[in-house]
Amino acid sequence: MSTKNIEEKQYLLRFKCDTKSHLTVLDHDICMTKCPDKICTIFCPAEVYKWEGTRMQVGYEGCHECGSCRIGCPYQNIKWEYPKGGHGIVFRLA
Repeated sequence: MSTKNIEEKQYLLRFKCDTKSHLTVLDHDICMTKCPDKICTIFCPAEVYKWEGTRMQVGYEGCHECGSCRIGCPYQNIKWEYPKGGHGIVFRLA
């Protein structure tokens, strides 16, 4: 039995993306004025959140649906919903 590192495990993930994001930053001003560390860019294992200029960009297409952002944002500024039925992450076993 071989052990896999995180990159190898993430390679097994597949995504069926919806055209509408299931992740929403509620107020970009909160990110800019109250959250200097932009902690969501650190705790998200899929690196979905990227700070660009004055806005948080959300690459929902690669979300692992772990829910970290739902509980990790100290300002509860991220709305997390399950993707629409039939969309989202697809796990493969190898």
